[in-house]
Amino acid sequence: MLATLVITLEKAIDYAGTRVYIAAMAKDMNTTFEHELKRLEKRVDALVRVCDQLQDENKSLKQRQDVLTSERANLLQKNEQVRARVEAMIGRLKAMEQGS
Repeated sequence: MLATLVITLEKAIDYAGTRVYIAAMAKDMNTTFEHELKRLEKRVDALVRVCDQLQDENKSLKQRQDVLTSERANLLQKNEQVRARVEAMIGRLKAMEQGS
């Protein structure tokens, strides 16, 4: 009976020790989990900031492209007008040359 009591007591001590160990491990795991969660949160925040910057840059580039496209169209139109005027002058010069 004493041997049974000793074995039961040893089991109880082992059980209590195991519970303390498990509690400590759970606390360590929670601390590690919280640390990793905060690290992930910082990375997500950084990613959001980069996305915001890229959206702003993209918007700016699209606006700049619109301006450049408009400027190009104006320059092409002016180029065509100048070409037409030069051709007209050449025609007048040839006519004057043939007339003399």
